[in-house]
Amino acid sequence: MDIKPVTSSFSVADQVTAADLSQLKALGYQTLICNRPDGEVEGQPAAEALAAEARAQGFDWHWIPISSGHFTDEAVADFGQALAGHEPVLAFCRTGTRSITLWALAQAAEKPAAELLGLAAAAGYDLSALAPRLSVASAKR
Repeated sequence: MDIKPVTSSFSVADQVTAADLSQLKALGYQTLICNRPDGEVEGQPAAEALAAEARAQGFDWHWIPISSGHFTDEAVADFGQALAGHEPVLAFCRTGTRSITLWALAQAAEKPAAELLGLAAAAGYDLSALAPRLSVASAKR
């Protein structure tokens, strides 16, 4: 598991497993957001099983599965609601890209596009292709 902090209250990571949960708890994470659809790759933990273990360990759990490139307004709104829970929050998918993309889209009404792109870049993600969509959302604030 490779955790990449984005802000003081939000990080992204690649696939989390049940074996990672105690480490995440020790690091202080309170909320987990899984952005992987089940069955994406062989051997990937099922979201329901991971959710049960995470909840048993006291995490808030949200499953907002995203197929590559399909960032619906509903998924962005659901992600924004999940962010409003207990902090800090860790969102994860296969590489972290879908999670940070959802985060940026959910934050676009609150923060300038350039700031969001900069935070993503500092965490190792190039979201420059998302700039037009972020700018439109930022302009509505």
